[in-house]
Amino acid sequence: MASRTLTLPALTAAAALLLTACGGSGDDGRTDDIKGADTRSGSPSVSASASSAASGVERPVITLPSSFQLTFENWTSSDPAKQAVLDDAREELKAGYAAIMANDPDSSDVSFYDSEGVVGQTKAWIKTYTDKNLTVIGKLPVFDPKVVVGSGGKGASVTYCTDESKAYTKNRKTGKEAGNPAGTDPYVVYTVSMAKSAQGVWQNSSVHSKRGGCSR
Repeated sequence: MASRTLTLPALTAAAALLLTACGGSGDDGRTDDIKGADTRSGSPSVSASASSAASGVERPVITLPSSFQLTFENWTSSDPAKQAVLDDAREELKAGYAAIMANDPDSSDVSFYDSEGVVGQTKAWIKTYTDKNLTVIGKLPVFDPKVVVGSGGKGASVTYCTDESKAYTKNRKTGKEAGNPAGTDPYVVYTVSMAKSAQGVWQNSSVHSKRGGCSR
């Protein structure tokens, strides 16, 4: 994937960062990856592993605390091939936000779900938060997914939307919270290119985002 862009709580004078995920270059000058997560309480846990029924590959078990509710609406497909893409796209998104909340730009779970050419850009995106001592809180729904799988079965694309209206950044030291500036369209549409690794994992290879590209 190309460089990542930021699009959620937009950068303010107080250096609040956008929640937008990372990936390729977005139309707003930022790139984003998509990440979905559980909403359990407690600190982010990214060390456990679970097996994938689809490929037999052991994948990280990623959870997020209830302070940040990353939810995936209608994130299902009757096509097993498309569902496998959706499953890994969801976990890749979760991994990025878990790394922010764990203050861990070098998260091994991010490396698991990002292709080699994208890991560095994802790390840079995570550091836009951690370098300013920011975490994320609130609610970030991820919805309206559309999947296309290439004829060879090695490439795919996922398009989806997010609603940032109830998502915020929070300074770990001061407790100050910040959201998007007034008048900012809270909806962002993402297009994520994914490639299947030799182990059978669908990895993020690029992301493009556009603010205002969807609604509900």
